[in-house]
Amino acid sequence: MADVAFQQNRAASAGNVRKRSSLRSALKRKSTAAFLMTLPLILLISLLVIYPAFYSLHLATLNKSMQRFVGLANFQFLFKRETFWLVVEQSCIFAITAVIFKALIGFIVAHFVHNIPAKGQRKWRGMLLVPWVIPPAMSTLAWLWLFDPSYSAFNYTLSFFGIGPIPWTGDAGWARFSVILVNIWYGAPFFMIMYLASLKSVPEQLYEAAAIDGANWWQRIWYVTLPMMRNIIAITTLFSLIVTFANFDIVRVLTSGGPLDRTHIFATWAFRVGIEGGDIPLGASVSLFMFPILAIAAIFILRDINKRGNES
Repeated sequence: MADVAFQQNRAASAGNVRKRSSLRSALKRKSTAAFLMTLPLILLISLLVIYPAFYSLHLATLNKSMQRFVGLANFQFLFKRETFWLVVEQSCIFAITAVIFKALIGFIVAHFVHNIPAKGQRKWRGMLLVPWVIPPAMSTLAWLWLFDPSYSAFNYTLSFFGIGPIPWTGDAGWARFSVILVNIWYGAPFFMIMYLASLKSVPEQLYEAAAIDGANWWQRIWYVTLPMMRNIIAITTLFSLIVTFANFDIVRVLTSGGPLDRTHIFATWAFRVGIEGGDIPLGASVSLFMFPILAIAAIFILRDINKRGNES
């Protein structure tokens, strides 16, 4: 009997070993198939993203005629220019201010739409997404007409209240306000739709439990909604920060960096220096300076997400 039991245990263990080996081989086959299926996308990303990035780094080390290696001379030249630090300051103000207001407006509008009955939500979502769907260069042309100093619709409306005329794009302060306003108008619907999707994933039982505990409206948002949405808020903020820093068309169409370079950001000034000024290596150096700023922001945001993931 002991020998029979031993043989049965041995056969069972051998069967388990075979099952594990077959499972491992199946997983290996699936991972290989998945890699082969994503290989075209990886090659496309390498072609359209990685190669231009390294080529820009190579261009930044050349002289104006792109015939001689100069190392970090272009960056040293930029650090000595007052306009460059003005562009850095304006880019940070533009991106941070716009992202904060886009997130705030998107959060408020998402709550408004979330509380609408289900039948009416589709209509409101469609209407509120219109600014984000329209190409920004096209919509900025309409804003340019609204800000026009001669026949501005805004100044015409303000004249009834005895205000104005306001030099929307002729004064440095108002021009900065104008480009930030247009960027908020264009980008807030993206935050709205992301936050709306996140709100729908919050369990209603949490709100009911908070209400039973006596939590008011603000406490339910602070202790239930925001903790459940923190990862979505962080990822959306990071994505929008990258896109806003690299924004080109709104500033280019609305102010072209004026007046007196007071609304230039990295993308528009890189275009001015590299393409219009004929110094492509220097323009590449300007555009590459966005990388360390965005890398630092990404590290802090992603580290916070990983920390919360480990805690949970």
